[in-house]
Amino acid sequence: MNKRNLNWIVRIGLLVALVAVVAACASPTPEPTKVPPTAAPAPTKAPEPTKAPVATTAPTKAAEPTKAPAATSAPAPTTAAAKPAPAYIEVGASIPLTGKFGSLGQQVKPGYQYAVNDINAAGGIYVKEFDKKIPLRLTVYDDASDPTQAVSKMETLFADQKVVAYLGGASSDMHVATIPIAEKNKVPYLGVSFALNAIHQKGYKYLFSPFPKSPQQTVDTFAALNQLIPDASQRPLKVAIFAEKSDWGAEEEALWKENATKAGYTVVVDEQYAVGNLDFTAMILKAKAAGAETLLALPNQPSGEALIKGMVENGWTPKFSLIIRAPENVTWSTNLKKNGDYVTIFPGWNSAMKFPGVDQLNKAYQAEFKRDADLLTGPSYACVQILAKAIETAGTLDRDKIRDAIAASNTSTVVGNVTFNADGTGKVLDPLIQWQNGKLEVIWPLDHATAKIMYPAPAFDKR
Repeated sequence: MNKRNLNWIVRIGLLVALVAVVAACASPTPEPTKVPPTAAPAPTKAPEPTKAPVATTAPTKAAEPTKAPAATSAPAPTTAAAKPAPAYIEVGASIPLTGKFGSLGQQVKPGYQYAVNDINAAGGIYVKEFDKKIPLRLTVYDDASDPTQAVSKMETLFADQKVVAYLGGASSDMHVATIPIAEKNKVPYLGVSFALNAIHQKGYKYLFSPFPKSPQQTVDTFAALNQLIPDASQRPLKVAIFAEKSDWGAEEEALWKENATKAGYTVVVDEQYAVGNLDFTAMILKAKAAGAETLLALPNQPSGEALIKGMVENGWTPKFSLIIRAPENVTWSTNLKKNGDYVTIFPGWNSAMKFPGVDQLNKAYQAEFKRDADLLTGPSYACVQILAKAIETAGTLDRDKIRDAIAASNTSTVVGNVTFNADGTGKVLDPLIQWQNGKLEVIWPLDHATAKIMYPAPAFDKR
């Protein structure tokens, strides 16, 4: 075999081997080709989970809670979730329940307490911020008529009770000490039983008083006299002023003198006495010698009773007496009997006033004290009414917003409708009350009168 033939044989052998390899590869192919139809269902089904657009939609449905922004944006759920409501709305007062102003403080405290009781009996005050009614809680401290103690009690109320408002005590001297604390702490302050106007001229922002002040009282003194005694020839034109040596005493004295002249009266005696004075003999004799027919004075107890006793002993009976403060004491008539009659006062209120809520207040007072509400109880009750309305209007317990609501308030109270001037003085009625046969009667304004004026006062030994 030559070389050439050998090459052909090799080539043919390789070709046969190649064909065999190809044939070997080609023949198993049909079986895997069959597998696709058989195996395909499994992979094809696998997409169904992948088809989990269904599963994907499920998350979308789960997202419906996320849709809750719609619910969140609704006002009610948002406010409810804002913050938990406090158990109480805290208010506090430092009141002279003992000491020289105790007789005044003992009338002020029940007014606050009865008003709080009545409001809480109705469920409390609705506060929009919490969307619910919240009861008031009143904390009262006795400052024993001591300004230093009063300041300390005010700070305690602020630090411990975190009060949203202060309710004031009694007497101008005590308010002068406590009002600056309210201003420093930026807490609204509602107070009565003080006529001092000067404190309202210090630019205090948080002070409000629904109670007559010196400018109103001193104008009303002569306006009432002229209306009650229309015959000018019968008027007690000669005036004696006995002024206490205090800020309020000096203020009232100056305004009485000014307004007396304007109204056609003449001040024939103008005397001052120290706080707590019990001997008025020299002043009484001077007034008697000058022929004074009107007495204007503003003593506390026991100075007030000492003044009347001195007038009895020295035989001086002015035709008309306006004695502010001391005759507001419930023991006035009990202690002085007929000698306490004919005296008039400007206490800011009387239990016979025909305003909404007065009958309810008298009923509660009768049940506890066996008498109608005392003179200062009505004005103090009104303070809480004003505060409650302001909190509801503000819709929050934020002190500044409550303060603004008080300033803009127009509230129906047991002392009548009350609004405030820019200086915090109240636009209120200033009734003139007279002791008549052991009972307090309203004699002016005439449309509120429960009795006619008893005038002129007879001599003490003729009663």
